[in-house]
Amino acid sequence: MIEHVPMEDRDTKGDLYEYMLGKIASAGQNGQFRTPRHIIQLMVELAKPVPTDVMCDPAGGTCGFPVAVGEYLRHNHPEIFRDNKLRKHFHHELFHAFDFDNTMLRIGSMNMLLHGVENPDIRYRDSLAQDHAGEEEKYTLVLANPPFAGSLDYETCAKDLLQIVKTKKTELLFLALFLRLLKPGGRAAVIVPDGVLFGSSNAHKTLRKMLVEDQKLDAVISLPGGVFKPYAGVSTAILLFTKTNSGGTDLVWFYDVDADGMSLDDKRTEQLSGDKQGPVPKTALTKEEHAKNNLPDIVARWHSLSNSKSKISDTERKRSRTAQSFCIPKADIAAQGYDLSLNRYKEVVHEEVEHRPPLEIMAELDRLEEEIQTGMNELRGMLK
Repeated sequence: MIEHVPMEDRDTKGDLYEYMLGKIASAGQNGQFRTPRHIIQLMVELAKPVPTDVMCDPAGGTCGFPVAVGEYLRHNHPEIFRDNKLRKHFHHELFHAFDFDNTMLRIGSMNMLLHGVENPDIRYRDSLAQDHAGEEEKYTLVLANPPFAGSLDYETCAKDLLQIVKTKKTELLFLALFLRLLKPGGRAAVIVPDGVLFGSSNAHKTLRKMLVEDQKLDAVISLPGGVFKPYAGVSTAILLFTKTNSGGTDLVWFYDVDADGMSLDDKRTEQLSGDKQGPVPKTALTKEEHAKNNLPDIVARWHSLSNSKSKISDTERKRSRTAQSFCIPKADIAAQGYDLSLNRYKEVVHEEVEHRPPLEIMAELDRLEEEIQTGMNELRGMLK
């Protein structure tokens, strides 16, 4: 069957390989699993890569993030391939990914090659345990879905990361690593487990305070619990932040994702047709279809918020906390001990209950009792 597939087109080869990767139905030896392609695309759309970026995924796996960045740039910045300098940058300097599983490195390298990137930097590196000589402040964009729920000994962990936050938890150490790798002005879109948002340990609080006070925390996008099924059912969120080393957080944008276009059970079946899936569907969604796929709305609202001169941006900033997305001032987050969980700030609309006078209720009960008694008498008559 494969022999008859026309392989001249780069997209066909890449899509075939991605399809095969999608059939990996169990987590790897080191707990790695494939991030759903539409979630990767969402994060890339939110980060808006540019041709001069230098991107890194320190938990590279199958290189889903670098591949998606490459496809985004091909589609949105075709001028890359008409400019010798930009084309050289694209093929030799833009893409960097690390992993400590040789199998993943081979899969990732092949994935990049089949998607038309000639010489990506895909290296063996234990991101948390090795010295980061030459890697500090090297990248303008970090996109990653790092391992959750892991634990390292202090002796095996990089000392420079422990200086940022003293913890053994891999999800916190990776956040510290992202801050270390980014240049000032660099931005990140990364997935974290919900525990990072509200954990009460000193390490959790220190890291969250650092993101809010020392850097610029831009957004917290809460994902539904079934996004990573069948591999894991853990609830997660996407964090968007910019490294400034001088603060800058003003308002933090929260979005509560209810649906990603697929069922949230182990089968993950598509809820809409293919042209209405993903963050940039080919066909516009109706209000009813939005309830099954929130991703295009996330992108639209985020981009409107980013355009500070737009009237829509003003509307987005003023949304009430009962809406699906809303903004929270830095002062409110500080007052809550830097808790970043959406439920801490979201307000629930309570339906108004109709209050009726007691005498009216008693009369209604008497009428119901009479109806029941009549019904029972009729039933006895039928039985006789």
